[in-house]
Amino acid sequence: MVLPDSSRSGAQPGVVHLGLGAFHRAHQALVYERLLAGGDSRWGVVGVAMRSTQLADDLAAQDGLYAVQIADAGSVRWEIPGALLRTCVAARDRQQVVDAIAAPAARWITLTVTEKGYTPDLAALIVDGLGRRKASGLPGVTVASCDNLSDNGRKLQALCMSDATARDPALAAWIEARCAFPNSMVDRIVPAATRAQYDAAAAALGVDDRGALSTEAFWEWVIERRMADPSDAALLAQAGVTVVEDVKPFEDAKLRMLNGSHTALAMVGAVQGWATVADGMAVPGVRRFVYAFMTRVAMPSLKRPGLPDYRDALLERFANPHLHHRAHQIASDSSLKIPLRWGPALRDALAAGREIEPLALACAAWMRYLRGEDEAGRPYTMSDPQADALQALARQHAGDVESTVRALLSVATVWPAGYADDPRWAPRVAHWLRRIESAGMAAALDEVVAG
Repeated sequence: MVLPDSSRSGAQPGVVHLGLGAFHRAHQALVYERLLAGGDSRWGVVGVAMRSTQLADDLAAQDGLYAVQIADAGSVRWEIPGALLRTCVAARDRQQVVDAIAAPAARWITLTVTEKGYTPDLAALIVDGLGRRKASGLPGVTVASCDNLSDNGRKLQALCMSDATARDPALAAWIEARCAFPNSMVDRIVPAATRAQYDAAAAALGVDDRGALSTEAFWEWVIERRMADPSDAALLAQAGVTVVEDVKPFEDAKLRMLNGSHTALAMVGAVQGWATVADGMAVPGVRRFVYAFMTRVAMPSLKRPGLPDYRDALLERFANPHLHHRAHQIASDSSLKIPLRWGPALRDALAAGREIEPLALACAAWMRYLRGEDEAGRPYTMSDPQADALQALARQHAGDVESTVRALLSVATVWPAGYADDPRWAPRVAHWLRRIESAGMAAALDEVVAG
């Protein structure tokens, strides 16, 4: 078991992290812990839960300490990071968040608020703190989005600059000149915590841990060399972060290969009734489908170095039996994820006249998933901001494959205009939806792999 370094007692709150979920606590928090353990006291974290008072309060009661189980096929170990110095809740303690951003010790703001969290309210929160820094004569900070959004740093910068410009052009100019908004890509599979995980932590630690998590051994953080303090690049690199001039090749590979195939797996798994992704990956036909999705759909237009090795590592990571990553958790918010995870690969494949069959089957699986029950007739609840509207469409057109495909491909928030009538795409989705309904998901997977 790895315990927090004794330097925690002198740690300064140099990082304000927005989005105190499982991912941050099993990923960036461990990077900051490495920096603290190396003797740099500037990397302590103020962790901001956006809404969850229970999580923030549970962690506060534990002095910010919690256990992370790091497991793969070869080993299982526990680590207790000590980087989290204090917690607060944006919805309840907004002024505390602004104060933390405006504090002299603050140097970085990092975010894992999910794709749907990038709103004007988020920008207003950040800009309130940055405005206080300007007024106090403090230096700018690095503001790093770590969410699954293409060009995430520029998107966050545009959101903040819009807010600042509307308030005060001088503030906008200060942010432009003094703050940095690097693009970044983060990767580690971190399932939502479960009662079983809490029980495992209690057995290992001998104490009740309401913040316990599990994750895999693999982790990656790729960040653009664009920082308010340029010397931070070398420090992060020493802690294992990859600092590059252009994040896009890594970002594209993750979105299309990991996230894209993960969403495809989740749709297939929800319909077939698996509990976890690892359950599905134990089925040879499912593993072959994921291989085909990555190789035939995602990889041809990507530029990340070492793509075959990256693909093979992903297959092993998905099969990790220790993670218990629920199919329905990954399927959540699919209407927001599909445009980012499948859309670019589909666009490129159609433009180049390349293969689309595994992606067409994944789309058909999504349409079948919208019906709200698996192949055994067991009902489930969708977690999606458009769940009611999408499920109403799926049920309205049930029994008519072509009508279902046309209606769902016409949802403008999910699919670009014209896809419902595209002769290269819509008929192939209809074909696979028909096969799923007539022969079952397993047979359809075998057919698409064989094709």
